[in-house]
Amino acid sequence: MSSQASAEIAAQAARLVVEEGLDYAAAKRKAARDLGRRQGRSAEMPSNEAVEDEVWDYLRLFCADTQAQELQHLRFLAAKWMERLADFRPHLGGAVWRGTATKLSPILIDLYVDDPKAAEIAFLNAGVEVDSHGGEADDGLGVLTVAEFSRALNDTVTLHFIVHDHDELRGALKPDSRGRSWRGDLPALRRLMNSPDTAS
Repeated sequence: MSSQASAEIAAQAARLVVEEGLDYAAAKRKAARDLGRRQGRSAEMPSNEAVEDEVWDYLRLFCADTQAQELQHLRFLAAKWMERLADFRPHLGGAVWRGTATKLSPILIDLYVDDPKAAEIAFLNAGVEVDSHGGEADDGLGVLTVAEFSRALNDTVTLHFIVHDHDELRGALKPDSRGRSWRGDLPALRRLMNSPDTAS
């Protein structure tokens, strides 16, 4: 593996994650293209953990005055939706869970259901306008997208609800290579929100 190439892609991807709100997979692909590595060699691709390390560095350098407050507002919004969707075993993932979110970051909430249509029906019954599309996330049965304006952030926040089969929940709770969780339920989120440490 070219460690230099991997490090360059990780640094560029981190900038895209923070400035454009891209997820790690999309950011790595775009970073590789931007750096002229059009072949997309998998050997040069950094791990998500390596990108996240760069994201933390970027946030400390350029977003130290705003990021923590923006993250807290996003977590409050995520908690509100997780309370509303408690029947579907919601688990928060992505940057809002991991602590690297800014107001450009979407909120990613995994739902674990017995009936794939039940979550969408619940949104419709509640009068919530939702955009439904096919399984675009890892192992997702489908994605339900909601846009909500946040007065605290003075911006519109995008929420993606990724629908999974109920039986996938156990595997989803496996930690990363450093022992940190990729997602957490509402009690775990509340613990984060009450902690001075923004990392999960």
